[in-house]
Amino acid sequence: MRIKRIFGIFASASAVLSLAACSVSTTPSGGDSGDKKTTGTLSIGFSQATQQSPFYVQLRIGAEQAAKKAGVKLNFADAGDDVTKQNNDIQDLITRGVDVLLVNPVDPKGVKAGLAAAEAAGIPVVTVDRPVPSGAAAHVGRDNKEMGRLVGAQVAKALGAKGGKIIEIKGDAGGAVARDRSAGFHEAVAANNKIKIVAGPYCDYIRSKAVTAVQDLIQTNPDVKAVYAHNDDMALGALQVLKENNRTDVKVAGVDGLMEAVKSIAGGGPYLATALNDPISLGATAVQTALDVQKGKKVAADVDAGTGLIDRDNAADYTGSTTFALAGKE
Repeated sequence: MRIKRIFGIFASASAVLSLAACSVSTTPSGGDSGDKKTTGTLSIGFSQATQQSPFYVQLRIGAEQAAKKAGVKLNFADAGDDVTKQNNDIQDLITRGVDVLLVNPVDPKGVKAGLAAAEAAGIPVVTVDRPVPSGAAAHVGRDNKEMGRLVGAQVAKALGAKGGKIIEIKGDAGGAVARDRSAGFHEAVAANNKIKIVAGPYCDYIRSKAVTAVQDLIQTNPDVKAVYAHNDDMALGALQVLKENNRTDVKVAGVDGLMEAVKSIAGGGPYLATALNDPISLGATAVQTALDVQKGKKVAADVDAGTGLIDRDNAADYTGSTTFALAGKE
């Protein structure tokens, strides 16, 4: 198979568990008892950007599974895509007396106040998925530029020498993930000067926003040959609109390995490719890294959890009942 593997330190995958509907603190036993001072249990605070994307829902599950397995308490807070709330959440987690913080930032620069509060309290911070300019002991993520490059190469190959117009549906404005997924894709298609990329709006990785955007974009760009979205959820929104408008001739590609996309690729339709970004293993790696940092172990500044291409040649190997394709299925 034509896959690049760079698997990280904790990339074993486990089955998906049910997710509680509300943002509450959890313990290994599922309760909400006191902190380390009263229970003797090590405590991790996890401030997450949002739960509005399937990827972030699964990231939380991965972290919860790993914390339970390690016998540590995980205090969770959902910022709801509001950076002010996230800074307040981080302060609340500090007040609760957590030993180490995991932060998935809404805005890498906007969360600076929360990180400063953690530093003042002597609590180390590990970021996950989205890095920050400074203030973290380590970052756990994947090479998003490589993801964009892998998918871009497949799209360029499918379009061939004739090239054509590609609509790009972007993630979040100012985010490093969106920036890198865009840059990698652009690099991969740059060799063909007959490929033109039309910049679509930032849709915050949310399918419904992508649906609205693509409905307009295919009207103003009727000659479109492909749609590239910064995640599979948005790409599937684009695919929905294209099918409704009888434009199954337009190729689609995304990132993250969302199982719905993987099955579409395996089915041989217009969905060409995605890049592996298993959030379960990412959450597990983040928890393990946070524990290592808290214990004073030497940890790399950037922990790469690994990626790989999923296309028509190998999509069947990744097809399963999980929400995302699992890492480690070579």
